[in-house]
Order: sequence, then structure tokens, then C-alpha cells
Amino acid sequence: MTKESSYTAKLPGPDGLYDYTPDEDAIWGELYRRQMKLLADMACREYLDGVKMLGLKPDKVPQLLDVNRRLNETTGFGVEGVPALIPPSRFYELLSQGKFPLATFLRRREHIDYIEEPDLFHEVFGHCPMLTNQSYANFVRHFGETAVRLGKGYSWHLFRIFWFTVEFGLINTPHGRRCFGAGIVSSPSEAKAAMEGKACEFRPFDLLSVLRTPYRIDILQPIYYVIDSFADLEAIVEQDIEATILKAKSLGDFAPAFEAKAS
Repeated sequence: MTKESSYTAKLPGPDGLYDYTPDEDAIWGELYRRQMKLLADMACREYLDGVKMLGLKPDKVPQLLDVNRRLNETTGFGVEGVPALIPPSRFYELLSQGKFPLATFLRRREHIDYIEEPDLFHEVFGHCPMLTNQSYANFVRHFGETAVRLGKGYSWHLFRIFWFTVEFGLINTPHGRRCFGAGIVSSPSEAKAAMEGKACEFRPFDLLSVLRTPYRIDILQPIYYVIDSFADLEAIVEQDIEATILKAKSLGDFAPAFEAKAS
């Protein structure tokens, strides 16, 4: 999770505000409009409601102070600006404290369609709307607490839970399958692939199966796990995760549903 980045984190001024340029405002607006048009019939209601609760708009890059205040008012969660990539231990520690770590830089125009590392658009537009849902926010906090308690030896398997829920989660709704994972809602290609379902597989969420499923970060996902409710999501961290990870390790991983990355 920690590697060299081609971007530099922005730092806030004395007033806590970040200085974004007119071009960055324009990039944010272009990304926002494109995704909101796409997600109207793809994202779950809780996500779309969260966008409204946070007051996200296309005219300017949102300030972390405003996002933090609105989250605190809804679920008691918060955010904290960090460099793009931080050590897993720090990542989990912040989650356990009810703070979602946010990269503060915005992608450059040459990366407008895809950026491998998380930027402000992925963080705020992708992650923060769902943190207005109490069950979801509880899950994220308790997930962080579990990760801190179990420690480094469990980190890799724990992040698979995060990957197939917070990053690439789908949920069954009365209107069909809808997306809520940040990696889907913030990416036009991922959203279309996940919702059209032509080159991927959908599996009901099962903790042991998730812990045995490898993934790659640089491709459209070939496998998505689907929950039935956010109450079910919250209940995941009430299971004996330590014992389930140990069982997953003993059984071994499923065969990858993707080709190995070229070295």
C-alpha cells in the first residue's frame, strides 16, 4: 500500500483550507458531471442520498473541512487529509478512530479517465457519500478496530474484505443490483463493467470466500461480491474474523480470475 507516487499531497493553509486552481475545479466538475449522469440508475439510493447530504457540487473542489463537518453531523464520522499512500497500520488506525484518510491532490488532466492511486475525487466522491449511512460508517470504524487489534500478520487478508466491500461492493435492492463501492462509483469504465455484467462474475458475499479471493488493482474487476443490506455489511465485523482468516489461510486462495501482471 506504500509506494512512490507521481503526485504531491496538498497541504492546508492556516485556515484549514486547501488551495485548488481553476483548472483543478474544472477537472473536478467534469468528473462529477460525468459520474452523476452515469450513476443515476447504477448507484444505490444510500450513495446518491449521501452525495446530497455532503452538498457535493460540480462548480468547485470540495474542502475537507466542509466534508468533515457534514459527516460529523450525520454519522459522527470524519476525514483526515493524508499523502496519497500511507502505511496499512496508519490507514487502519485512522479508520478505528472514525476518520477516513483522504488524499488531498486531484488527478491531472492526462489521468482524468484512470489513475491507479487514490486522488481527491476517488476519496470524496467515491468514499464519503456512503459514510453518511450509519450502518456503513459503523462497519468501516469496526473494521478498522479489528485490523488494529489483529495486527500486521492479518493485514493482507483484512484488506480483501475492504476491497470487496468499501472499494468494489454491490448491493441487492428492490430495483436490482446497485453499486456502492468507491472504485466503482468513481470510475466510468468500472461502473459500466460492474452494472452490465458481461465480463465479470457476481457472488453472494461470504466472508470465507472473500478472504480466499485474490484481486488486482489495475484491471476491471472480474469478480464482485454482493451484499443484501447494509445491516448485513455491519454484521460482517461481528463474526470471528481472526478464526475465519486462519481457516482461509489453511484452505489457500482460489485460483485467480485474471492473468498475472507482467513484470
